[in-house]
Amino acid sequence: MQPSGYQSSQFSLDSTFAALADPTRRAILARLASGEASVNELAEPFAMSQPAISKHLKVLERAGLISRGSDAQRRPRRLEARPLAEANQWLEAYRQFWEANFQRLDDLLSAMQGEMKSRSRGAKHQPRRKHFLKSRTQRGDIQ
Repeated sequence: MQPSGYQSSQFSLDSTFAALADPTRRAILARLASGEASVNELAEPFAMSQPAISKHLKVLERAGLISRGSDAQRRPRRLEARPLAEANQWLEAYRQFWEANFQRLDDLLSAMQGEMKSRSRGAKHQPRRKHFLKSRTQRGDIQ
């Protein structure tokens, strides 16, 4: 059994996360976040051939993470935000789940710390209570 909405977005999420699994492709996306770039510009920082970069670009294009433009002789690549937004939306549900769990853990730890402080205060005052009772008993205030 699959949750509702799972089937429709499953393919795009699978291809998005598969494309994001490679550090070179993530670096290409980071570069494209600052603006469109040609294949040569995208290949510059990497110690790999242009055909190897082109293979990474094809994976990113198939995942819908980048698109190819047309500018005279250039075919600049640009970042497409929709697949990343869908991935972020999917991850957001888990982030909320973990934040709720961490908040409950924080509440529990605060309650335990408060309980420990009140116990330690009680232990500190216990000798004073004994001294108080002893002195009052000796004075005859308490029998």
